[in-house]
Amino acid sequence: YDNCFTHHKILAWNEIPPGDEPFAEAWEEYIRDIPRHGALAALSTRLVQLRFPVQAGMSSNPNYRLATRRGLPVNTMKEATGTRLEQPAGLKVYLYQTMAGRIPVIETSNRNDFETLVRVFSHRNEPVDIPASMGACMIKGYNNWDRVAKYKQKCSDNFDFNEMKAHREIYQDAFLILTDKEYSGVPAEVLGLEDDEWRKLSMVIRREHEATHYFTLRFLGSARNHLLDEFMADYMGIVAAAGRYRADWFLCFMGLEKFPAFRSGGRLLNYLKNSEISGEAFAELKYLIKNAAENVEKFADEHHEVYAPQGKYEMLLRLSKTNLVKLAANDIDQEMY
Repeated sequence: YDNCFTHHKILAWNEIPPGDEPFAEAWEEYIRDIPRHGALAALSTRLVQLRFPVQAGMSSNPNYRLATRRGLPVNTMKEATGTRLEQPAGLKVYLYQTMAGRIPVIETSNRNDFETLVRVFSHRNEPVDIPASMGACMIKGYNNWDRVAKYKQKCSDNFDFNEMKAHREIYQDAFLILTDKEYSGVPAEVLGLEDDEWRKLSMVIRREHEATHYFTLRFLGSARNHLLDEFMADYMGIVAAAGRYRADWFLCFMGLEKFPAFRSGGRLLNYLKNSEISGEAFAELKYLIKNAAENVEKFADEHHEVYAPQGKYEMLLRLSKTNLVKLAANDIDQEMY
C-alpha cells in the first residue's frame, strides 16, 4: 500500500479532459469500418494477434513472432487461421471518454470471448487460465503494426526506424477489454440488487475503474496491481455507479463484508500473491482497509462537493497523494486537506 505516483504532469481542472493520445484517431477509423465488416473483421485487419488462434505454443511459433514482433504480412502464413469467438457479433468497440482522454474499449457479454481476447492480447495467444474474478484488462504498450505501416507510408523515403522507436506514441496503443459479469465475482443478492441491474452497474464500475488506471498511467506515471491503486480505482468506479462512495461495496469486493472474517475468493488476495505475509500482518491489513474505506466514505458524505465533476477529479488527486495507513488514521480531514 505504498505510493509510487509522481505529480509533475498533473493538469488543472480546466484542462480536463486533455487531448487524446494519437492512438484514438487510428481507432476512430477502425470503428468506422465496423458497420461494413463487423467488429472482429475490422479489428483483425489491424491488430495482427487476431489473425492467429489461441493455441498452446503459439507464442513461440516462428511465423507468429515474425508477425507480432516485426510486423511481417500474415497472408501466406498457414498458422494465421484467425481467432475464433463464440459471439463475434456481440462485440462492441467504442472510444470511452476518461479524465485522461479517450481510450478504446472492446466489450463483450460472452465470458468465453472475454477470456479469449485477454489470452490473445495479454498472453500472446496462449491458452492460459484467466482468474474467474477478472472482468477487465487494460492492454498498455501495445505495438500496433497497422499504425507503423501508416507512419512508414506517410514518411516515405524519410522513414527512420530509430526515430520512430524513440517516439512510442507513434506506434503504441492502450485499450480496454471488458465484460459485464458481476464485479469482483460478487452476486447481486449480496448487495440487495436485481441481477440485470447489478450487471449494468458492474460494467460502469469496471469501465471507470480501468479509466482511473489509464489516468494514473498517463499523468501520474504508474498503473499497478497494488492496493492503493485498486482502492483509488474502485473509489472512482463505485462513485460513478452509485452516485456516492459505498464502503460496504468496496469491502464486499475485497472479501471483507463480514470483517474480521475474510471470504475466500475476495480480491484482497490478488494483491498479496508475491508477498509472504504472517497471520498477524494480514489481520492488520484487513483492519487498515476497513478503516480506510469507512473514513473515506464518512469524509465524502460530509463534503458533498467531492461528488461534483470537479470534486471527483480533485478527490482522485487527493487519494493519489496519500496511502492506506494515513487514510485509516483518525485525522482523515487533515490528510485530505
